[in-house]
Amino acid sequence: MTRRLVLGVTLTATLAVLVSQAVGLLVVRSWLLERVDHQLSALRPPPGIVPVPEQPAGALPSEFRIYFYDGAGRLVGKSDATGPALADDRQHLDVAFGRPVTVPAADGDGRWRILVRTLSDGTTGVVALPLDTVNGAASKLLWIDGLLLLFTVGGLLALSRWVVRLGLLPLSRVERTAEEITAGRLDLRLPDTDPSTEVGRLGRVLNSMLDRLRNALAEREASETRLRQFVADAGHELRTPLTTIRGYAQLGLRDDEEGYRVIAESSARMALLVDDLQLLATLDREPAYERGQVDLLSLAADAVSSIGVQSPAHPIDLGPLRGVPAFGKKPELEVVQTVGDPRRLRQIVDNLLSNAVRYTPTGTPVHVRLGTARAGALTGGTDRPGRVGASAPLPVGTPICVLEVADEGPGLAPDDAAHIFERFYRADRSRSRGLGGSGLGLAIAAVIAEGHGGRLELDPVPGSGCVFRLVLPDPV
Repeated sequence: MTRRLVLGVTLTATLAVLVSQAVGLLVVRSWLLERVDHQLSALRPPPGIVPVPEQPAGALPSEFRIYFYDGAGRLVGKSDATGPALADDRQHLDVAFGRPVTVPAADGDGRWRILVRTLSDGTTGVVALPLDTVNGAASKLLWIDGLLLLFTVGGLLALSRWVVRLGLLPLSRVERTAEEITAGRLDLRLPDTDPSTEVGRLGRVLNSMLDRLRNALAEREASETRLRQFVADAGHELRTPLTTIRGYAQLGLRDDEEGYRVIAESSARMALLVDDLQLLATLDREPAYERGQVDLLSLAADAVSSIGVQSPAHPIDLGPLRGVPAFGKKPELEVVQTVGDPRRLRQIVDNLLSNAVRYTPTGTPVHVRLGTARAGALTGGTDRPGRVGASAPLPVGTPICVLEVADEGPGLAPDDAAHIFERFYRADRSRSRGLGGSGLGLAIAAVIAEGHGGRLELDPVPGSGCVFRLVLPDPV
């Protein structure tokens, strides 16, 4: 904005100076030419001059040149060898009588001003003056105007820049304050609030808006704090009675009574729900993760082995990541190292595997793939049509560690896939072989992934299964 204003002011002033200089140059030249015409008119050659031979250059003590044509129109004499280019016959002299005109010089590139008169004896006299003085004065004035223009433009640039910066100083203060507010200092306000200026009125409006935004953020933060506190308190208060219920229910199971069995199952489900709520509240309020080297290959192998014992009806395999260039070689499993909390990362993998075997028919293959890549539409970590991400995408080309859990089940409908990472959301129960979970498992896994600087995402293929992908930053 400053540059545009400075250039606009300088260009406008430069055009004004150019116009004034052009007008001044035309006025001066016209005035000098009028003086020459006046001198020509004042000199009247006497009649009856007899033909005289051509005089040598500089014979006359003045710059005037006089030419005579006799009654027959022949050039019969001239006062100097140098002068304007005139015809030897008056018939070829295309000049109006009594009106000064400009003609070229006989030799060189000079210009002469001439005036043709008819003398009383019928002869014709021509009076001429050189325009060297006029042209010299105009040339000098043109050089002076050029130098003056350069100095004027330079001065205008410096002065207009200073004036514009001075005028925009309130906006600069507004900009600096806005940057500090954006950086997190929400208590700052714009200093210029004078209602008599445009910037002051803008500052008052922005300050009012900032106050409202701050109040809204404070109310939202207080509401979230109360909600988290409620969930934490509820989990704490429910844990003890649930533990008691589970204990007495287990005692009742010894009598093999169905009612006690239902109590035990319900209490176990409630205990799981409370544990998930407490964990989610803790991760939202004060996420605490260990930071150490994690071998994702070993972690994935242990998880596959564990789920294979629990669900032997589902064939589960561990293999390399697909779609990553291997430079002509067959893709092989690689040791994938990342930085994070191994217990929480294992929780994500266990959740993905348990969902894969829980919500697919018996015998459905499940594939666990592992490798390193760069974030992109094919490898993961970025958005693309149909992909659902639980958090913001990573920049394209970011080095990443990828762990995929893919099944060949019936897949998810687009509506279910769009909400799969929301809290307490459960997909259509027709996909489930049991009662299903609480709807918090994937939400917890997504929070953990985001806390590690990565994200959890889903690539659904209706009728062909689902691909859940854990994307983590590659520390190398």
